[in-house]
Amino acid sequence: MMNEPILSLAPMAGITDWPTRLLCCEQGCNYTTTEMISAMGLLQAPSDSVVYRYLLSVSPDEKPPVAQLFGHEPGYLAQAAAKLTDMGIFSGIDINMGCPAPKVTGSGSGSALMRDLPLAEKIIKAVRKSTSLPLSVKMRLGWDEQHITAPELAHICEDSGCDLITVHGRTRDQQYSGQADWDAIAAICDVVHLPVLLNGDITTADDALRALQYCRCAGIAIGRGALGNPFIFSQIASALKGEVPTLPTVRRLTDIAVRHVRLMAEWKGERGAVIEMRKHLCWYIHGKPGAARLRTRIVTTESLTDVIELLNEYAETAVCPL
Repeated sequence: MMNEPILSLAPMAGITDWPTRLLCCEQGCNYTTTEMISAMGLLQAPSDSVVYRYLLSVSPDEKPPVAQLFGHEPGYLAQAAAKLTDMGIFSGIDINMGCPAPKVTGSGSGSALMRDLPLAEKIIKAVRKSTSLPLSVKMRLGWDEQHITAPELAHICEDSGCDLITVHGRTRDQQYSGQADWDAIAAICDVVHLPVLLNGDITTADDALRALQYCRCAGIAIGRGALGNPFIFSQIASALKGEVPTLPTVRRLTDIAVRHVRLMAEWKGERGAVIEMRKHLCWYIHGKPGAARLRTRIVTTESLTDVIELLNEYAETAVCPL
């Protein structure tokens, strides 16, 4: 196991915007990735596009993130990577070859590329030529159990000049069901010299330690385990030092949630923040005492001030630690 493993916040569409990335970085995350950016969309979007202004937003207070691209045309992906590189605000380029969403795979992008490795190779080589930034690829194990192509794709990445790969331990057909196959990821770690990040079923500090030891990977990428739980990174950092990770108190959790709300309001305005934060706040309080009642009030509240008051009221009246 590495002395300082990579602790990554996995890219998630509609979630890993800069406020979320910043909060995770403050808790010990040392590698973040943007939401997926369409290569074609980036090249064709008007200069005043609100969607792409949000997707490309980076906070000066966060560690520069890696920009993740998706698409299926090598030329577009190469041009988009060059454009992102020239912006000077990203620390790397990641190519998404793992997204299982039908609206992405239907066009031949995302995990659909794992069924067309010659095209995947052309894309990686084209992007490699277009950017001087570190290049990575995020993949799944394959399209389905009959087509496990991750080992071959990992070799292609290595031979094509990639600097890192992230492997989600499920096939596209599995979506997010079942158990992530750490054995399959460990096998990839054994046959390539590239740093490999393990993605899948990391929800506690203990999970992270077991994954790092079992797979001998360079690090881990946490997706769903970080939803409403940026604390997972500080807990892992503590565990790596041999310390006992501690759970946040109700007050600590609500303080972070309130800060998240305020950061979002700075960025998207009060109404945008209230709407955008509903899902995040539901994740923050999931499984906590009184969560059902608080959730009902949060999703029907239109005022930023009222949302913050609800969270503070919850912290003051909660009677037990989390």
